Amino acid sequence: MPRKLPFRVIHASGQDESYRASELNYHSPLTKGWQASRYCLYPQDIVLQLDQRCRLRKIQILSHQYLIATKIEFFVGDVPEDMSPNLENARYTRLGYVSLSDNEKTGFKARELKSVHVDAVGLYLKLNIHKNHINKYNIYNQEYYLDPDRKGQLDDLGLDTYNKPDYISPLDDLAFDMYQDPEIAGIIRKLEKKKQEAVLQERFDYAKRLKSAITELQKVGEKLGKYEVEKRQAVENEDYDKAKLKKVQMDEYRLQVYRDLNLADLLETTGSRHPQVIDLEPIRQATPPRLLELTPRSPIQRSPPRTPPPRTPYDERPLPALKSKDTPRELPSTPPPRTSYDERPLPVKPPAVPDEEPEPAETAVGITGEPEPLTEKDLREASAAIDVFGEQLVSKAYSKTWSYREDALLAVYKQMQDLPATAPKDEAKSMMRASIFLVKKAIDDKVYAVFKAGLHLLKMILTEYVPKHKIQKQDTVWAVERSMQNLLHKSGDTAVRNRDDAKNFVLEMARYPEVKPTNCVPHEAVKPMKNSVAPRLGQSRCEIVEMLYKDLGIKTNRYVNTLGQS
Repeated sequence: MPRKLPFRVIHASGQDESYRASELNYHSPLTKGWQASRYCLYPQDIVLQLDQRCRLRKIQILSHQYLIATKIEFFVGDVPEDMSPNLENARYTRLGYVSLSDNEKTGFKARELKSVHVDAVGLYLKLNIHKNHINKYNIYNQEYYLDPDRKGQLDDLGLDTYNKPDYISPLDDLAFDMYQDPEIAGIIRKLEKKKQEAVLQERFDYAKRLKSAITELQKVGEKLGKYEVEKRQAVENEDYDKAKLKKVQMDEYRLQVYRDLNLADLLETTGSRHPQVIDLEPIRQATPPRLLELTPRSPIQRSPPRTPPPRTPYDERPLPALKSKDTPRELPSTPPPRTSYDERPLPVKPPAVPDEEPEPAETAVGITGEPEPLTEKDLREASAAIDVFGEQLVSKAYSKTWSYREDALLAVYKQMQDLPATAPKDEAKSMMRASIFLVKKAIDDKVYAVFKAGLHLLKMILTEYVPKHKIQKQDTVWAVERSMQNLLHKSGDTAVRNRDDAKNFVLEMARYPEVKPTNCVPHEAVKPMKNSVAPRLGQSRCEIVEMLYKDLGIKTNRYVNTLGQS
């Protein structure tokens, strides 16, 4: 089974004094990574040496958000058997290259994790790093790589316990080490090993507890990793009070988690424990006939009663009576005669109890307090919207409570209306793009109120915001095309009112003064559909095209008419 291979950097053609190549030897949230020197010559070379000759199966590279190379070439090196194993005697074979994104789409706020699947045997791995992407943040033409990582297997490794020779554990992934607290990561690996042993021993209850603990610890490790980064930033800023506070917070949180999970018991530091008596004498054979031996060799005799006590049939058993405080519990010795099921009277709805809470109070419990924080994935996905509207508002748009999502759209509606016409065009453009992102999310929402709020916001953008701020035509076309994709998909919804509202809004949007001259709505509507499209969605698309044809008509093409006459 491939696993993470230890290595060390033995050669680098250049490096920044603050970001040396030796930083690549360690993987943790505090790893600085390697950075090329200022105005260096390209390509740059980095050579990694493995502990022994291995078979490489996967290579991972984590790049910087704006110090990015255009491409990276990979070479695997080996030394002939009759020569001493050193770098000078290495012979390299080119594996290929990968191209890296310039990261403009994310606004230089996300790092790219590149995974390359290879199959090569060697002792060295050389990275040939080419010229950097040019952007306004990379003023010294540098490149930066946080961590290279590789998975492989030794030449003499056989199959793993689950008979999956190509399986790579998620715990060996580079992202796991880069975002997990090192101590928590070590405990998770121990628990994972315990879980595999428990599965082989058929201790499934114990394996289930371990799985739940691993999932919880992964969240804890990410949180502690963030605290560690914040503590280091506080130390660099010489804010020692904040650093001390973070340290105390980390220690208390760590101990509390260990205590809640009962970690010593999970790791079985005092020896293996079984919740029930299990006979482990019959050792597992290569092909154990367990089904055949289950009856004659069962070590545990439960001796369940073979003949249960006489019970009345289900239809003739008396129904349980409601408990009442005023009437004593008196059950007749023989049940009263009952009519057949079809002739029995329907149960009457019990009267409302005055002491019960009203229904709105139950639903209002979920909207008190603050919305839940955004996950790492949501933060990366909504980075542009967060820059414009703030994390608090966007977290409402991502909340599990529909009223928060509706409030977020209303807040965006108000902010866009309050933006003065004298505001810079770049600010108005970025606000419109961020709002379209939230509109697309609202159109796909399953709650009707949120869906309608998204339509109202989109209507205001196209009818009021665009002419007020004199948004350019290509930006208006972009907004319509992005929202049309979701509207067309919504037109195939199972709910009738969602389908009708989506189709009517597409027809209404085609008539808007700022949208009609662009013809982008009919253009999106008549795009070919795949053969595998759902029938309801295909029917709705055809109905939209029919309505647009009746409303807008078809412009005569002179060239087609000329051909027809000839």
